[in-house]
Amino acid sequence: MKEQKNNSCLMLGNEAIARGAYEGGVQVGSGYPGTPSSEILEYLSQYKEVHSRWCPNEKVALEVAAGVAIAGGRVLVTMKHVGLNVAADPLMTISYTGVRGGLVIVVADDPGMHSSQNEQDSRNYAKFAKIPFLEPADSEEARIFTKEGFIISEKFDTPIMIRSTTRVSHSRSVVFPQERIHFTPFPYQKDAEKYVMIPAFARKRRVALEKRLEVLRGWVEESDLNRIEMRDPQFGIITGGVLYNHVREVFPQASILKIGIGYPLPYQTISDFVRKVKNVVVVEELDPFWETEIKAAGIPVEGRNRIPGIGEITPDVLKVAFGVPQPVPSIDDLNQYIFPRPPVLCAGCPHRGVFRILSELKITVTGDIGCYTLGVMPPISSIDSCICMGASISNAEGFKLTHPELTVGAVIGDSTFIHSGIGPLLDAVYNQTNIIVFILDNRITAMTGGQNHPGTGITLMGEKTSALDIEELVKALGVKEVHHFSSFDILHFRSLLKEVIKKNSGPTVFILSEPCQLIRKKGNKNFYQVDPNLCRLCKKCLQLGCPAIRLDGERVQIIAEYCRACGVCSQICQFNAIKEEYQS
Repeated sequence: MKEQKNNSCLMLGNEAIARGAYEGGVQVGSGYPGTPSSEILEYLSQYKEVHSRWCPNEKVALEVAAGVAIAGGRVLVTMKHVGLNVAADPLMTISYTGVRGGLVIVVADDPGMHSSQNEQDSRNYAKFAKIPFLEPADSEEARIFTKEGFIISEKFDTPIMIRSTTRVSHSRSVVFPQERIHFTPFPYQKDAEKYVMIPAFARKRRVALEKRLEVLRGWVEESDLNRIEMRDPQFGIITGGVLYNHVREVFPQASILKIGIGYPLPYQTISDFVRKVKNVVVVEELDPFWETEIKAAGIPVEGRNRIPGIGEITPDVLKVAFGVPQPVPSIDDLNQYIFPRPPVLCAGCPHRGVFRILSELKITVTGDIGCYTLGVMPPISSIDSCICMGASISNAEGFKLTHPELTVGAVIGDSTFIHSGIGPLLDAVYNQTNIIVFILDNRITAMTGGQNHPGTGITLMGEKTSALDIEELVKALGVKEVHHFSSFDILHFRSLLKEVIKKNSGPTVFILSEPCQLIRKKGNKNFYQVDPNLCRLCKKCLQLGCPAIRLDGERVQIIAEYCRACGVCSQICQFNAIKEEYQS
């Protein structure tokens, strides 16, 4: 915190986390892309001194990181909040074993669910695993806290968590970069009793874990990562993370205890602050994590009685919670002036035609996490469920077991299938569940920004490697009937799918492949147009929900600038009214 500040620049919070890791001498970065954490490793991969990698899922990423740390290296592992659920298994035991080199786990929460299927407060995991966590308020703190995290991790022989949120990860603020320190990995020393968690050894490590926590509780009282800012003695706020900035904006005269180390809490510091200030409110997003801990220590504070526990806490939310007048229109008031843009599959998306056929054949469709979740939106309206990564196949099995009369299909993307769909498909094969699995292979991790994965044949470092053959993998799992062709060939798809439904035996897998439009190679600009002399205004093309197709009065029109020439609309037109045009 006492670094000399020379050159400054603006950095995204995620970029600053990567910079802090780089400056801290990190050797390895691992993770799985998930908004709002995805950019961290992308930025880290630009530093060639660091080996950065995308892993098939967060569990693998944390296990790789644990290996680095136990061997004596410094390692950063990144994920979003729901990814921490996947990585929870190794997390709980790595907390027992401790580390040799620094292990920093960055978890990005998403209050308000801007890009997530749930809200989740990852601070609870830190307490659950009995590890410390730091919570930066801006990009500069993100840099410093990440860099400091390696030192804390090694000092106390523990993995450490950095908790970010969407507003920290995706906001820019001033950063003062420093030089990279030289770090040499600690020599490896075999220590089976510390790192091999059979019950006899784990019992000893359980005791060591509690002793470590007691030492940490003493240390947090001395750390300058927590600080008291005394102003008005009548009103005080305990807060941390991005909410510190919101509190300073709304209540510039309030006294503040800014928490940088969120667990374990500095109870003596908190008690001293509460004695100096008449009324103290804990301002935190999602769970009343700090409030509950503070009240359990017998320290009187307010919190949830004022601050909502659902959604993102913005300055406007704080003003409403404390009855502060709002002389200017809030963001909600301005929404009426903004042209609405509902979420929709891109023009030319290879998933659109598939969903159109699934809807047409009235298949009960269990969905998964990815762009194709937008298949739930009208006019396609094809998806019946979406729970978590890889759940589509498992959900489909449950649907079929409950209602054997239904034709049940599971849609899952290539990256998601690799992440956590392989096990469920193996279960369907093993138990001979009669479902149809549609692997929508757009050859990228599209929804989080186009990251590579084991099926693309390119690593995060840009190196060419062997690409996973999904068809061969599916066959190796024991699937007897596998169909692999272009997702744009919807007439063939419809015909073949009807035959599969009639057979009524499974599991059957369709691998429907075409690249995402964001990575598709651009050639001559072809597009489709509607011949008004042949169009009968049946509006079936409008049922695709393609942004390039619109109804202009009594005429269907395709906007050439939007059209990606996928040809799906021409295939469903019964009157041959949609034809390809070639631009010279």
